[in-house]
Amino acid sequence: MATWRRDGRLTGGQRLLCAGAAGALSLSLTAPLELATVLAQVGGARGPWAAGLRAWRAEGPRALWKGNGVACLRLFPCSAVQLAAYRKFVILFTDDLGHISQWSSIMAGSLAGMVSTIVTYPTDLIKTRLIVQNLLEPSYRGILHAFSTIYQQEGFLALYRGVSLTVLGALPFSAGSLLVYMNLEKLWNGPRDRFSPLQNFANVCLAAAVTQTLSFPFDTVKRKMQAQSPHLPHHGGVDVHFSGAVDCFRQIVKAQGVLALWNGLTANLLKIVPYFGVMFGTFEFCKRICLYQNGYIVSPLSCKLTPGVDQSVKPQELRELKKFFKTGQLKSKKPTL
Repeated sequence: MATWRRDGRLTGGQRLLCAGAAGALSLSLTAPLELATVLAQVGGARGPWAAGLRAWRAEGPRALWKGNGVACLRLFPCSAVQLAAYRKFVILFTDDLGHISQWSSIMAGSLAGMVSTIVTYPTDLIKTRLIVQNLLEPSYRGILHAFSTIYQQEGFLALYRGVSLTVLGALPFSAGSLLVYMNLEKLWNGPRDRFSPLQNFANVCLAAAVTQTLSFPFDTVKRKMQAQSPHLPHHGGVDVHFSGAVDCFRQIVKAQGVLALWNGLTANLLKIVPYFGVMFGTFEFCKRICLYQNGYIVSPLSCKLTPGVDQSVKPQELRELKKFFKTGQLKSKKPTL
């Protein structure tokens, strides 16, 4: 998940709203690539494009956005839990002088992401189930129906099937993040504090590509475990039969080879640039709207600052100042005795 530098001119609610809108739009625009990735992971199709095309031809264009609704709905609780957990881990890893190392900072972010994923894991499993089902003969009529059906037919623990892969996948994810972060200055031949916005965007995309490639086998096994169910047609479309996470790894390698653990990686990597591009662009636009409403800029279509406004003043303080001066002006117009 992308992170932005905290802007004190926005309230907490505005920051959450901007991030939610940016995430929902980027997820919706890249949903067909996500569907192709998941279907290739679960069904082992030779290439994600074959899986996506098959879904389109069999179920219609609407099938390309299966599971996108629950993916967007989980953004807000997932972001809130991740932010709270990240703050706790930063405090835990900070030394007595208030310093935190690069590795500790990356570990804090990875652990926070892991905690938020575990807390909201049932929604991720439901997203996978909605993606692999056939829209013409659906097993689940919606998000709530999927939740209640899985709970009644398979039990509460079924909602957390494959969650252990989230913990295991955090290790290569952290290692990949650290690998990219430590080599940024060598890559751009300059200090980090002088990176341009385009360089920072490229850094985010590069880090996402490396970390997702390293942790992709764990994600593939997780998707197969999420989709597999004796109550679904063809056992959820999973192409191998297994009894657990370790056995799933073994069966995939035995039946299809080691490279099958990276089925769908191409589509997953292709969505990185448009995903983060739309996310950052939408976030900045929503941020300008909020800054305009707060009175810091003259228009949401430009970055021109409002004359005479101290940009270091918090939104609540700025509103109080405006109210004070407005009240003072009104009082000054009244005749005095």
